[in-house]
Amino acid sequence: MEALRKNPNWKGRKGPVVLIIMDGVGCGKYREGDAVADARMNALDALLAKYPNTRLRAHGKAVGLPSDDDMGNSEVGHNAMGCGRVFNQGAALVSQAIAGGAMFQGAAWKEIVSNLTGANPAGKHAGTLHFLGLFSDGNVHSHLDHLKAMIVQAKKEGIKRVRVHVLFDGRDVGETSALEYIDPFEAFLKEQSGEGFDARIGSGGGRMWITMDRYGADWEMVHRGWETHVHGRARAFKSAREAVETCRREIPGIIDQDLKEFVIAGDDGKPIGTIEDGDSVIYFNFRGDRSLEITAAFEEDGPSKDPSGGPSGGSGFDKFDRGRRPRVCYAGMMEYDGDTHVPKRYLVSPPAIDRTMGEYLAASGIRTLAISETQKYGHVTYFFNGNRTGKFDGELEDYVEIKSDVVPFEQRPWMKCADIADRVIEAIGSGKYDFIRLNFPNGDMVGHTGIYQAVICSMEAMDIQLGRIRKAAEEAGALLIITADHGNSDDMYEHDKKTGAVSLKPDGSPRAKTSHSLNPVPCIICDTGYQGEYDNGKLREGLGISSIAGTCMALLGFIPPEDYDPPVFIMK
Repeated sequence: MEALRKNPNWKGRKGPVVLIIMDGVGCGKYREGDAVADARMNALDALLAKYPNTRLRAHGKAVGLPSDDDMGNSEVGHNAMGCGRVFNQGAALVSQAIAGGAMFQGAAWKEIVSNLTGANPAGKHAGTLHFLGLFSDGNVHSHLDHLKAMIVQAKKEGIKRVRVHVLFDGRDVGETSALEYIDPFEAFLKEQSGEGFDARIGSGGGRMWITMDRYGADWEMVHRGWETHVHGRARAFKSAREAVETCRREIPGIIDQDLKEFVIAGDDGKPIGTIEDGDSVIYFNFRGDRSLEITAAFEEDGPSKDPSGGPSGGSGFDKFDRGRRPRVCYAGMMEYDGDTHVPKRYLVSPPAIDRTMGEYLAASGIRTLAISETQKYGHVTYFFNGNRTGKFDGELEDYVEIKSDVVPFEQRPWMKCADIADRVIEAIGSGKYDFIRLNFPNGDMVGHTGIYQAVICSMEAMDIQLGRIRKAAEEAGALLIITADHGNSDDMYEHDKKTGAVSLKPDGSPRAKTSHSLNPVPCIICDTGYQGEYDNGKLREGLGISSIAGTCMALLGFIPPEDYDPPVFIMK
């Protein structure tokens, strides 16, 4: 990697360039339900009033998703900001691989199928193909169309038995929409079944209760999922609909992401979807952050109490006691970590993201700090660096993770924003760094709860820290770039798509929206040491958040690569 070319006209600044990513903070379209507008955001308002600002696109094609109807998310948002260009992302790549047939011609799919249609290694039963993943069409982690296409293909290729393990969404789709997906999917499975093909739902639960933890924040979630999907140890029901309805009746107000674990039992009372030796398993999420932990549970060697084979040995997996660890042919939808090559087998290759800003800055001698709390630490490191684990230069880069509280976010809506700000303020004043990037998770993580009061609190808590960082930046002569990766807290109510009116519950209260918004995000350039090198009066309009990389490079005194999207300002 070559160093960036220096801009001979750049006069330099006393302090570092600081990129502040307000996760999930967009520019609202509707006044009602805009928690960002309803919160007292004195610091943010003052920045917007004093410094040049614009709005950036953070969803759809602007971040590499299939269409502009697709909401942005933190993964693709940080990819775009960190690599300075738009790459086709997971959803688009998987859809293309299915539509063109490439997925089903690949080695991974053929191994999954041949494991069940050839000689069964366990010799005990015909073998089952299990699908596990997020059960929605939110297109952020997964899409039901991908699952259906794989089930249809599996039937064509002679698979006899399929079990689906559903993780209810309620974040990227409506908060209580589970049955809107269960009922038509059950009809689809019934239509496919027959003539020797048996496809049914085997187990399930809410995505924030089982299986889909990330960044090691709460391994007990994964443990509950393992016990449910693999061993069938959960409350039994005759159908997924019965499980959902029972949970809602017993826990009034519960939303889909928190639904309790369940299994489907046959007439004999035994679970119909346990995962056994010789089975094949596909984790059909294409996004990596909430895929790595359950993948480790299936793939990594480590202590095991397997009565048939004894301990598997090794010093690998030790996060929880897996009990019987079935010997399966496991595949992920995509490669979730390109550096460690996890999983070992995957159906679709991820985007080949190269020449990220982090790599360029390291090659150019820039001293960098990346910091967030656990919930978004991987976003300012792994995703920002183009889905790359580790540093580009261990001497030039420092990565700091502040441990998140393991409690529901609405109970601590301020999260760790003050702790993050403390470290950033210290770093600004230290003179140690040229570039600092940080993520405040509040707007996204609390926004997903759908609890309006908590979101207001989260915004105001973050705003206090913005004010503190601004003061430290002015004292040190630092330069701030304030933006976001996508919207969320700016659109907390469901709205009628035609009229814009707020959708109401039967009791007359607003229906909460827990998914991301399609709104643009702010971009503010706070350059107290401005010396006339660029047009500081008006920023460009119509750009995407992929322009953040070029903006950071330019404000560090470099000329961005020619194929990077342009900075938000025009250099003189």
